[in-house]
Amino acid sequence: MPPEWAPHERTWMAWPGPNPTFASAAELDGARRAWAAVAHAVRRFEPVTMVVGPGQEDSARALLGPDIELAVRPLDDAWMRDIGPTFVTDGHELAAVDWTFNGWGAQGWARWERDRHIARSVAGLAGVPVHGSPLVNEGGAIHVDGEGTVLLTETVQLGRERNPGWSREQVEAEVHARLGTEKAIWLPRGLSGDYGTYGTLGHVDIVAAFVRPGTAVVHVQPDPAHPDHGITRETVRILRAATDAKGRALEVVEVLAPTVLRAGGEWVDYSYINHYLCNGGVVLCAFGDPRDELAAGIFRRLFPTRTVTLVDARAIFAGGGGIHCITQQQPKV
Repeated sequence: MPPEWAPHERTWMAWPGPNPTFASAAELDGARRAWAAVAHAVRRFEPVTMVVGPGQEDSARALLGPDIELAVRPLDDAWMRDIGPTFVTDGHELAAVDWTFNGWGAQGWARWERDRHIARSVAGLAGVPVHGSPLVNEGGAIHVDGEGTVLLTETVQLGRERNPGWSREQVEAEVHARLGTEKAIWLPRGLSGDYGTYGTLGHVDIVAAFVRPGTAVVHVQPDPAHPDHGITRETVRILRAATDAKGRALEVVEVLAPTVLRAGGEWVDYSYINHYLCNGGVVLCAFGDPRDELAAGIFRRLFPTRTVTLVDARAIFAGGGGIHCITQQQPKV
């Protein structure tokens, strides 16, 4: 699996439709406007294809305009990172990994009868062969450095909701076989808010991410009042003690969480780590928070040749994810 900073052919997304995640008309409208803002931010740098459920084409076209390509396929939800394929390459040709998808651990609110077929649908639209995997997994639950290292979380790949009976060794063997990785760095869990309503039970892509070989950004909650304070301190400790597949000690860049602690009565998992890299750009979550520009400055220093674009992600996080969760890169080969 190429790293996200490698060149892209295009970005794939999925359009929000009526479902339990967006229960009211106002929530659905807010989600659609947020998805559209992300699509337009990415489109400045590369082509975008939006998969749209039957009957939802007019709503998509009205907000996306003519520059975003639409592909009509049956959908349940709108989290392309998780339901779409993970693209891999041998350096000459592209292929797609179709992980087994069960609605983020068969959660009561989730619907996945249609979404479990989206990875193969997108692979077909991209014209690439598919490699199925028996591992229950999602794209937001993995992060690679492109040089043999993958980040995982114990409560996802080893959770009883997804892969009961799988050992750590079995998970690693399957992940390495599909991604071409050699070493897994395991984090014990995700952020607290990710175990609440519409949570994923611990996706790594709001916790930590590689930004280049040997360097990772990590979410840090500095406020002791938030339960993520201790969790993120432990995450930083684990990553600072880790080495990658090349034997390098990781450089760990701490990114402070937004100042807000709660939204809708729940602890927030607002995170700047859930960013998306596209050709020449960084699309970064914003929260109308004093730390938005602080985070943007960190990413500008990390990616001095890329344009950093802030997009308000609060409506996306209300549905259970962020900008990285609604995008999926197709690498250029």
